[in-house]
Amino acid sequence: MPERLAAKIAAWDWDTLQQTLDEQGFAKVPSLLDQEQCAELIRGYEEPALFRTTIDMARYRFGVGEYRYYQAPLPEILQNLRESLYPELAKTANRWREQLGQGAIYPSALPAFLEHCHQQGQTRSTPLILRYEAGGYNCLHQDLYGDVYFPFQVVFALNQKGDDYTGGEFLLIEQRPRMQSRGHVITLDQGEGLVFPTNYRPVQGTRGFYKATLRHGVSTVTSGLRYTLGIIFHDAK
Repeated sequence: MPERLAAKIAAWDWDTLQQTLDEQGFAKVPSLLDQEQCAELIRGYEEPALFRTTIDMARYRFGVGEYRYYQAPLPEILQNLRESLYPELAKTANRWREQLGQGAIYPSALPAFLEHCHQQGQTRSTPLILRYEAGGYNCLHQDLYGDVYFPFQVVFALNQKGDDYTGGEFLLIEQRPRMQSRGHVITLDQGEGLVFPTNYRPVQGTRGFYKATLRHGVSTVTSGLRYTLGIIFHDAK
């Protein structure tokens, strides 16, 4: 079954997806995870052996909710997602660096990039699953985890807004220099994913490209339970 995910990802219209990333900084991807795969990932939340740590957001003032980082080696479906999504996103990541006058640094395959992370002391796995009850939310933040980070991450909705929960919209806030912030409110159906920047994106200005910083979060869940899967490509210190 995970191999089917790789085939689906390879068949996406990546030219259009990359154009969308260039134009608006984020892009929805076609529905990828089916109901059974989503249900399997949600059931796995109750299996402690799958995870290296659990974070209570309220304890650290990150928000209200809970998330768990998967233990390495990752479950097959997560490993497949991480490895299959990375190559095309690395092309965009290198193009963004070039637009900002920087050299391409991201290798074409995930293992080579992770080796660089590990050489810098970033060895802890970062893919995670997040759980919010009514009243839960996630403050605006960035998932950097060290000096080495990949410019994109991907979030997948594991259950259905309107059926399983209400509220809980994905928030993406962009701050351009000397300008007021711009906000995006994004909803995902079960199985859909969103690619978005980890730190910043290049924006075309009158004098060339400049950096716009982005942070993401989740609005308050007003009822039910909300589950999402986060695919982060760099490992953590």
